[in-house]
Amino acid sequence: MLYEGSCHCGKVAFEVEGEFTEALDCNCSLCRRRGGLLAFVPRDKLVLKTPEDDLSTYTFNRHVIRHHFCANCGIAPFGEGVGPNGAAMASVNLRCIPAVDLGALKVTAYDGEAK
Repeated sequence: MLYEGSCHCGKVAFEVEGEFTEALDCNCSLCRRRGGLLAFVPRDKLVLKTPEDDLSTYTFNRHVIRHHFCANCGIAPFGEGVGPNGAAMASVNLRCIPAVDLGALKVTAYDGEAK
């Protein structure tokens, strides 16, 4: 299924293809503060609908994940990195996709703090 998502102000908009029934609730120092529910898709399944210049990017710790956020409203709709198999991946904040029923998701806690 194709979904549309965005930050709060709409400046960072995207489309993502996937079947979202599960999400990760990460407790790393960043995710714990921003409160995202994450789903992972191959990077080519996420299409940015706004210019890349509208993104601000933050990396920390091992600098392997690029956490993108809107410089205007501060919301972090997605990140980019490499999956365990070496393929480009996107981590999508499902809270930024209005059509996803968050209450129906199977949420799994992920211990990112220990990584």
